[in-house]
Amino acid sequence: MTEEIANAEVVAVYPNKVRVAVDDLVNFQAAGESLRVGSFLKVSDNDNVSLICIIESFSIEMKETKTEGASDSKRVYMIDAYPLGTLKNGKFNRGGDELAIPPKKVVPATKDEIAAIYAEAFDVKDRFGFSSLIRQRDIKVPVHGDRFFNKHIAVVGASGSGKSSSVSSILQKAMAAKNGEYDGLNNSHIVIFDLHSEYAAAFPQANVITVDNLVLPYWLLNEDEMEDMFLESGDNNNYNQEALLRSIITVAKRVANPAVTKVNFDSPLQYDIDHLANALRNLTREKIDSDNSLIIKLKDGTSKEFIDTDDQFSHYCQHTYEFAIKATGVKKGPYAEGSIDKFERRVRSKITNSRLEFLFGDKAKKATLEAVLEQFTGYPKGSEANVTIIDLSGIPFELLSITVSLISRLMFDFCYYARRVESGTEQPFLMVYEEAHKYAPKSGLARYKASLAAIERIAKEGRKYGISLMISSQRPSEISETIFSQCSNFLAMRLTNPDDQSYVRRLLPDTLGNLTEGMPALEQGEALLIGDAVIMPCVVYVEKCDPEPASSDVKYLTLWKEEWKKIDFEKRAKNWKG
Repeated sequence: MTEEIANAEVVAVYPNKVRVAVDDLVNFQAAGESLRVGSFLKVSDNDNVSLICIIESFSIEMKETKTEGASDSKRVYMIDAYPLGTLKNGKFNRGGDELAIPPKKVVPATKDEIAAIYAEAFDVKDRFGFSSLIRQRDIKVPVHGDRFFNKHIAVVGASGSGKSSSVSSILQKAMAAKNGEYDGLNNSHIVIFDLHSEYAAAFPQANVITVDNLVLPYWLLNEDEMEDMFLESGDNNNYNQEALLRSIITVAKRVANPAVTKVNFDSPLQYDIDHLANALRNLTREKIDSDNSLIIKLKDGTSKEFIDTDDQFSHYCQHTYEFAIKATGVKKGPYAEGSIDKFERRVRSKITNSRLEFLFGDKAKKATLEAVLEQFTGYPKGSEANVTIIDLSGIPFELLSITVSLISRLMFDFCYYARRVESGTEQPFLMVYEEAHKYAPKSGLARYKASLAAIERIAKEGRKYGISLMISSQRPSEISETIFSQCSNFLAMRLTNPDDQSYVRRLLPDTLGNLTEGMPALEQGEALLIGDAVIMPCVVYVEKCDPEPASSDVKYLTLWKEEWKKIDFEKRAKNWKG
């Protein structure tokens, strides 16, 4: 195929579409290559400027002709293509309006031309590769590494589309990237929230934190997390319980940290959770003087007067009182009328629950802030690792939001204060949220309030402090739009749900028109790659990861064909009961 063959012309130019009429499709195609949706065209003028377009649709129209005076008709092949950018003097630029109208020539872009665009897209030091063109696997598609990781990433695709493998492939290549020759780990820092225990197989050197070795101290919980933990949605007394919770915990922190002059409810200071339970127990049984609420009446006939409410709460935290049963001039305290009885029982039930040992157990009580941070940042002494996997599969469902929220918030604050203290960021972190719709939904339900707020904060402010997101989900339409809209790079894999397709199409930073219509037909490992980090949008094949995550489908028929297998019910029940 040479440019002298003039059997195609541009018949219409729109802001986001170019229409080409082709008389002879066989001669128009490049030698040895067939045109298909996703192929590239080169539209040129006479000023050495070419517009690179990607074919998004194809149709046939019948055109009337005259043959020896008789009316006839012939086929004209109509190609609609989306303009990606201009190629001038061998350099490609996104967008651009340098092409003169009307364009003089249109030809298929050759394989060498497309390969050159990707090869020269970024400086060698900036390139990061994990994929190749779907139809031409030998053409690698690099992204700008810094723009890719620091501007948030969304990986979306239906179950079985290769989402987990693609995430693993990207992260494995990030771990292997090195600037120069040196032994040991590079400086990548990745935290993966793993809902289904998939990623440990893909990262054998990672620090894997399960419910058995997780230490997430209660004294680090903030207001939203405390409310999720102890307050019951829909309870009419929630407002009073929330205020009481804040007051008692603030006092308990002062009691445990007498040398600290400034203590707030959210201060990351240790305190004894039993003090909270003790204070609530006293308040539900309290008997006070009829004329002075700061005087309490005790069972032995004595009384005790407090300076103020804080002084009263301080004593209630540390001591268990036996109050008067009946006496003249005595009445029940403001919380002894039954208004917080359920609240008190709920708090006591939570802190004594063996399933919540990682929050309220002895290790959590004795843990230091430094040790907790080392656990999540990949710096535990003697077992440093690029990847830390938070295995959420064993976390009670009702605590999923709190767990994700607290870890996310700690990581954000860690990066925030590092930036303030050190005036720079030397250890940027990537937070990977697998199945993000499970704990960052747009539903607005109260139980997701804490995790949603923490992740949205990273999405909106994290880049400034060296902490970014990778959101992975099979239901993007259920994810908070605030989070999704902050992503600047997208890997859109096979999506079959119409709601998910339209949601992704609406939020993509480039209006790709019909190109996104092909998402339901993508095969495993194929994806639409688009965003600030790629030179031009394209459909790619993500290279296989090695090793792979434990996300392969169960081979039903293969297993059913085998001989009947026995089940060790005792072993399974023992594991189930913990």
